[in-house]
Amino acid sequence: MKENPMRQIRIEKVTLNIGCGDDKQKIEKAQKLLEKITGSKPIITKSRKRSTFGVAKGKPLGVKVTLRKKKAEEFFNSVLKSVNNIVKSSQIDNGGNINFGIKEYIDLPNVKYSPEIGILGMDVAVTLERPGYRVKRRRIRKAIIGKKHKIYKEDTINWLKQRGVTVE
Repeated sequence: MKENPMRQIRIEKVTLNIGCGDDKQKIEKAQKLLEKITGSKPIITKSRKRSTFGVAKGKPLGVKVTLRKKKAEEFFNSVLKSVNNIVKSSQIDNGGNINFGIKEYIDLPNVKYSPEIGILGMDVAVTLERPGYRVKRRRIRKAIIGKKHKIYKEDTINWLKQRGVTVE
């Protein structure tokens, strides 16, 4: 019996984030790095409100880039090689998303060390979806995704195992 095509899980987006604090030189290096790795233009993330750490509202704190569709798929496969195809179950949340860190960008395959950038790490967030999730993004009214159509932690673990990834 065929599986329902609306139940298949796919990658919606992969978000790369480098937190830099308020160091402007580090922000510039992070921008160069993300552009070099992904080929997409990164954006600078800013603080939303004044924090208890003394960071003023609107101050640049980091750099991020979002990859979608084929670019996201290719990048996710290469990142899995850098973590030896092993994902911990603690890196998967109850919404079915995968989050992990890369200590040094030179751990990624086909990426060489650049002296002008130095050594930087990054956070990788992989958001999964099923066909029909675009309904959730409508602005007309608050659309509700049914419980059977949501992606849970167990679904993500099974999806990763089908792709040959070990989940500890």
